[in-house]
Amino acid sequence: MPVRTVIIEDETVFRQMLGLALGRVAGLQLVGEFSDGREGMEFCLRDKPHLLVVDLFLPGMHGLEIIKIVREKLPATRILVLTSHPDGELPAQLIRQGVHGFVDKSEPLNYVLQAVESVMKGGMFFATNVSPRSNAEVNQATPTRPAPQEQPPPAAPSLAAGKTLTPREIEIARLVSEGLSSKEVAAQLNLSVRTVEKHRANIMEKLGVREVASLVRYCMQTGIVKG
Repeated sequence: MPVRTVIIEDETVFRQMLGLALGRVAGLQLVGEFSDGREGMEFCLRDKPHLLVVDLFLPGMHGLEIIKIVREKLPATRILVLTSHPDGELPAQLIRQGVHGFVDKSEPLNYVLQAVESVMKGGMFFATNVSPRSNAEVNQATPTRPAPQEQPPPAAPSLAAGKTLTPREIEIARLVSEGLSSKEVAAQLNLSVRTVEKHRANIMEKLGVREVASLVRYCMQTGIVKG
C-alpha cells in the first residue's frame, strides 16, 4: 500500500517543486498540498495520511500547533518538518514533540528526499539518519551533525534554490533538459537566442550548477522533466 502523504507549505514554487519530487519517490502517493496551516491540518484529520511534510511558519496555523494536534489525533501519522528558519534548539524540541524528522530547506534535494524516504520507511532523520527507535529512546535522543563524508556534495542544487526560478526560467530549464538547443528553445517560445542564453545563464547561477548535465539531473529529480 502506498504511503499517503500530505504537504503543508506556504511557498508556492517550493511546494510545487517538492510535490513533483515526491511524486517520483517509489511507494509514496501525494494526496494533498496546502498553503494554509489550518486547512491542511483539517484535511489531515479527515484523510488520516501516513506521512505529513510540514513547514513551521504558516498562515492560518503555526506548524508546531499542527504537529501537536496531529500527534494527539493521529498518532500513527509520521511527521517530517521542513523549514528555512533552522534554530539550534529546534531539532531537540521537535523530537520531544514526537516529530520523526527535520530538514533545512536549503539542503540539496537528494538530502531532502533521503529524509522523506527514511521517515516514510519508519526511521528518523535529524541532520543524520537514525534507525527506528522506541518512544522512550526518541525522547532521550540528541540530534547530531552528519559526519563530513555524509554531507551532500556542495555543488548539488537545493530544492529551495528552485523557488528562485521564474515560470519562464522553469520552462526554459525543462526544454534545455529535454535536449533542445538555445536556438530551438528560442523558436519554440518566440524569443531571441540572446534572451534564451541570458535565461540559461541566470538558471545556472541560481541553481549553482556549471554544466547542462547537472541541470538535467536537477530537473529530473524535481520532476520538471520525466526521466
